[in-house]
This record gives sequence, C-alpha cells and structure tokens, in this order.
Amino acid sequence: MNRRFFLASTAGTLLATAFLPTSAYAEMVEYSPGLIQKHLAAGKTIFVDYSASWCGTCARQERVINALREANPNYDRTMVFVRVDWDDYRRHEVTTSRKIPRRSTLLVLKGNQELGRVVAGTSEQQIKALLDTGLQAGS
Repeated sequence: MNRRFFLASTAGTLLATAFLPTSAYAEMVEYSPGLIQKHLAAGKTIFVDYSASWCGTCARQERVINALREANPNYDRTMVFVRVDWDDYRRHEVTTSRKIPRRSTLLVLKGNQELGRVVAGTSEQQIKALLDTGLQAGS
C-alpha cells in the first residue's frame, strides 16, 4: 500500500471520528401523539420523562439519567426513552390519562401497567431504582 495514501486515509478517519458523539447511549426520542402506545403495543418497556427546557429539576434529572445510561448500556437495550415536552403536552391525553402532576415526572411503562414513578426526585439512587425496574421488566 502506498504510504502516503495510508497516512492520509488514517488521518481522515481520525479527524472524522473526532466529531462523532462519544456517549454510549441513544438520545431520548421526542414524543409525538401515538408514539408511546405504538411502542407499548410492540411489547417494549418505555421510560417516559415529562420535562421542560426551563426546568432546573428536569435538567438535574437528565444529567443523572444520562450518567446512569452511559454507565449501563443495558438500559438502552431494554427500554425506549421518550421525552414529553411539558409546555406542549401538559393538557394532552398523554399527560392527563396518567395523572401526571407536574413536569419532572419520570415513568416506566410496560403493557398496560405503570411499573414505577418518580416525581421531582433527583437523587441518583431514586432514578437508578426506576431505571432498574425498567431493566428488569425489559429483560
């Protein structure tokens, strides 16, 4: 192989991968009507995050969730993560049917059941317990 070609292609590959995201977890899927029902009907376990961009508690929850997901890729293998924007959907059926009291509410759903809920909790222990519930249900 031509040494120049090899060096140029290697440098190009390294440069291209430098701009790829380094996180091991997938981003949360933004909610659209029918999305959660579609995944539940397919037998999936759903982690739902009711949040708002301006909410400090939501931001703290997101940091904890992301750190836990990065530490344990099995969460992403067993659950679909969905974010419901509080500002857009607080009066929508996706919120009212589950009696969501406020933004910063986290749920785990499977089939027709709610398996767990955290309301305004930001402790790693609390959120990890909820994620573990989903992990167990999805396995």
